[in-house]
Amino acid sequence: MDVGLIVSTIARALAFSTPLLWAALGEIYAERAGVVNLGVEGMMILGAVMGFIVGQSTGSPWLGLLVAAGVGGLAALLHAFISITLRANQYVSGLAITIFGLGLSGLLGRNFVGVPLNNAMGFVNLPGLSSLPIIGPALFTNQYLLTYLGLIVAALLWFVLYYTRLGMTLRTVGESPVAADVAGINVIRVRYLAVVFGGVMAGIAGAYLSLAYRPSWGENMTNGMGWIALALAIFALWDPLRAVGAAFLFGAFFTLSFSLQSVFNPQLLTLMPYVFTIVALIIVALGKGGRAFGAPEALGQPYERGER
Repeated sequence: MDVGLIVSTIARALAFSTPLLWAALGEIYAERAGVVNLGVEGMMILGAVMGFIVGQSTGSPWLGLLVAAGVGGLAALLHAFISITLRANQYVSGLAITIFGLGLSGLLGRNFVGVPLNNAMGFVNLPGLSSLPIIGPALFTNQYLLTYLGLIVAALLWFVLYYTRLGMTLRTVGESPVAADVAGINVIRVRYLAVVFGGVMAGIAGAYLSLAYRPSWGENMTNGMGWIALALAIFALWDPLRAVGAAFLFGAFFTLSFSLQSVFNPQLLTLMPYVFTIVALIIVALGKGGRAFGAPEALGQPYERGER
């Protein structure tokens, strides 16, 4: 097997999987609290356009990243208000956020279409590790800082979820909000924080695209990545570390589909995000069947504080 192809595939898959991982991690925490967020795509695209506009205007991609995170959080706050406070259908609210985000991003970015970013995020090489044979060029050379930060964040979120009081609280709210309420946990507050956190992560994921991976702005540049992230969160069984592997595998398949066009039909790839999402939503909608995969017991169910 061609070593160069292996190295290239791993490196490109890692870069491509970065926004999927960030967005999927945020969705995992939101769903662990019992809230489905179909607005990830809209939050990502808003983060991408606002990150680019601020980064282009100020010359600081990191300031653009910060603004993108805030915009994603604000969009998620709107979703939280509609679905948690008003107790509206979570699926409808999320879809509305996505439609709104796609439309607003096109409006805000219409004067920036095709414009390259003046000061994009640069590559980083890890000293020592980048000189290792094969794995050095594949994993530790010419990657973005957000790629490595995503892996660190995934490990931290896994630890918090399973080994801290905060994680136990989050899981309790998603499994049995009634029990959490009885124990004195403010279910509404926990769900709000989890959803907003998910939006912040989606905003960062979108900004990575316009500030690093493809440092420019183009309409619909997320190209269904939000839907893929939603599906990955479910296929990872709502586990942050499994999400790393799931995101990387999808990135590898995406890369190989173009490297080996004689084997894979690239046109089929455009269908995959939607197929994955449909399958994932079916799993959640199956109720007991979905819970057999590890879905939180109260996922998608509204809750009013004080209910018994």
